[in-house]
Amino acid sequence: MFAFPLLAFAFAADPEPKTQEFTVGGLKREALVYAPAKPGKKVPVVFAFHGHGGTAKNAARSFALQTHWQEAIVVYPQGLPTPGRLTDPDGKKNGWQATAGDQGDRDLKFFDEMLTWLKKDHLVDEKRVYATGHSNGGSFTYLLWQQRGDVFAAVAPSAAAGKNAKDLKPKPCLHVAGESDELVKYEWQKATMATVRKTNGCVETGKEWEKAGKLVGTVYESKGGTPFVSLIGPGGHQFPADAPKLIVKFFQQHEKQ
Repeated sequence: MFAFPLLAFAFAADPEPKTQEFTVGGLKREALVYAPAKPGKKVPVVFAFHGHGGTAKNAARSFALQTHWQEAIVVYPQGLPTPGRLTDPDGKKNGWQATAGDQGDRDLKFFDEMLTWLKKDHLVDEKRVYATGHSNGGSFTYLLWQQRGDVFAAVAPSAAAGKNAKDLKPKPCLHVAGESDELVKYEWQKATMATVRKTNGCVETGKEWEKAGKLVGTVYESKGGTPFVSLIGPGGHQFPADAPKLIVKFFQQHEKQ
């Protein structure tokens, strides 16, 4: 009669994240890490990247992926002051590199260090590593797909336009977008989504996937096992509160072959 509570406790995420520090190229970097307590087996990893001007702490609060997938390690990296492509040209706010080679690949190298540390200090299921991010963090998710694609089982960018979407290799992808987004224009995102569907070899017509609040998910299947899901709502540039549970659901459906 006590088996279920004990099992639930064994896989419960720690109530407080650990702040993990790194030194990458002479720069001090940090990430908030939520990890299951004594999992006893290999577990999935989700990297979640805040938007331009955001913080890891705020991303952990708004994404709250650790509450939807307590069995996973969830990593919220902290960005550094970075010139924005749409705002903040002086780079006073925290963000992520926009393209390969930008900022000396500062953030790609940071990702590599985080992944190396995770594999060393945790039981990582390398078939179930995922990335998501909002706005600038979503663009960085697309960049990770382009530059480190072999690492991931699936990705889920939000409110982002992938500048190099045509250079991607097929990968299960969920894209979150608001039809009233005035910063990263919805038309730009639609173009990115169309390119990703083509890259993934998806069918032309999608079918209903999942709904949550005002978000409607449409899945475009692929014979190659790399479907695309559009998760669209009527909102603007803000991150939808109902998105995380559907992002987790999508990730749980895919592992690297």
